[in-house]
Amino acid sequence: MRTFQNPVLPGFYPDPSAIRVGEDYYLVTSSFEYFPGVPLFHSKDMVNWRQLGHILDRPSQLNLDHIAPSMGIWAPTIRYHNGTFYMITTYVDNEKQQHNFYVTATDPAGDWSDPVWLEDAPGIDPSLFFDDGRVYYTGNRVPPGGQEYPKHMDIWLQEIDLSQGRLIGEKYSIWQGALKVAHAQEGAHLYKIGEWYYVTVAEGGTGHTHAVTIARSRKVKGPYEGHKANPILTHRHLGREFPIVNVGHGELVETHHGEWWMFCLASRTAGGYYRNLGRETFLAPVIWENEWPVVSPGKGMLEFETVAPNLPEHTWEIPSVREDFNVPELSPVWNFLRTPRGEFWSLTEHPGYLRLKLKPEQLTAQGNPSFIGRRQQHLSFIAAVRLIFEPQADGEVAGLVLLHNANFHFRFVLSREGDRYILRLIERFEGEEKELGSDRCDGGRVQLKVEARHQDYSFYFRTEEADEWKTLCTNVDGRLLSTDLAGGFTGTYIGLYASSQGAPSTTFADFDWFDYEGLN
Repeated sequence: MRTFQNPVLPGFYPDPSAIRVGEDYYLVTSSFEYFPGVPLFHSKDMVNWRQLGHILDRPSQLNLDHIAPSMGIWAPTIRYHNGTFYMITTYVDNEKQQHNFYVTATDPAGDWSDPVWLEDAPGIDPSLFFDDGRVYYTGNRVPPGGQEYPKHMDIWLQEIDLSQGRLIGEKYSIWQGALKVAHAQEGAHLYKIGEWYYVTVAEGGTGHTHAVTIARSRKVKGPYEGHKANPILTHRHLGREFPIVNVGHGELVETHHGEWWMFCLASRTAGGYYRNLGRETFLAPVIWENEWPVVSPGKGMLEFETVAPNLPEHTWEIPSVREDFNVPELSPVWNFLRTPRGEFWSLTEHPGYLRLKLKPEQLTAQGNPSFIGRRQQHLSFIAAVRLIFEPQADGEVAGLVLLHNANFHFRFVLSREGDRYILRLIERFEGEEKELGSDRCDGGRVQLKVEARHQDYSFYFRTEEADEWKTLCTNVDGRLLSTDLAGGFTGTYIGLYASSQGAPSTTFADFDWFDYEGLN
């Protein structure tokens, strides 16, 4: 039987929400401080996915100015009804205030509307549910009667009038999770399956105790009874040495052949309990017994290799290892840090190159630096770039960065001191910087490379294609790029970077190509 490999979306693609429309499947994930926001994927077989783009791809839809790491866009939900696609999500500001909104489109690959902001919609992880001519909103909130224990949350439901963009009628508390000690009830999704209404919930927090639980009712407004076999999916009982951890935030999807599957988030560890890639999207089979779902029957856990859905395999063109920047638009794998302001990048000013103009902003602050990055998607990988850069002043830098957030990253950059070109590897850990290595470089044309073998990172450079790679640093500890040290909810990005580090500048850096290759 045909099998597939988990995760189906490797790298920082958390909080998956998915739907089927006919014989097509669409999936979205959260994006936090990165722009464009909410990556959107399409599949024919639920295993092989191509990125259509992003749902929030205009500054009018998404203002991330000065947003802190791991704030911004949290878990989205995608739904479809009567020819219209809906994506609803939460924008979390720097004061951790939560603002819920939705956007719509008739073509998921086309332009989505500007946001419709909802008033009196507390909490995070909103979802929409269409039922017999009515539409319901679900979210989480502090229980109306107060919290009985830390992070005790209430899943609530209210009717929504999409024609007016507002919640109407009474709010109903429908469930508060399966275990009192689990806490952080969130990520609720409603379904009507047979004669039952089901609500799935993420609880236990998105860390090691994460889980998927479920309740059901004969009526949409309840009362809901929890499943006696809850949680229906978790890895918290498997221990911290199990290679797949923090499993939760599930979404049920029925195929057009009648099978059921669950998408969820989980993380892979490397070098101990360290999760450099952040939370990724996994897929697990589901069967039904006594009108309750059984996830990964006979196993009860996520597996790296699983029997594939009973759908014709449909693959897409495999992305090339090399991005040569010979096309007029950036591939959708690339992101900016926060909403891009100013014309600081170009694919046309030097055709065949990505030009980054130096900005005063740096990676160490909450601005919009001259940075374009893509996710690390493999525990072991090689990334390389060819850089042409003629710094005009001391302090101007350009090169390759490995970024988890402003206070945890590596910068592998070229600079100038008088008539000398200097390559430096700078480690930033807990906001403190240390130079791990440096070397002179013959001019401003250089290739930079990083090789990662789990948590063992090595950095190399050369000036021409025919030259041997020179070693700058080896055996660098990559664990600072993990969520477990850096904190937050994101994963590692590999990016191209140029900065004048606080000074005005008209200098630019040209990147000829960028390679990214996963290693077994």
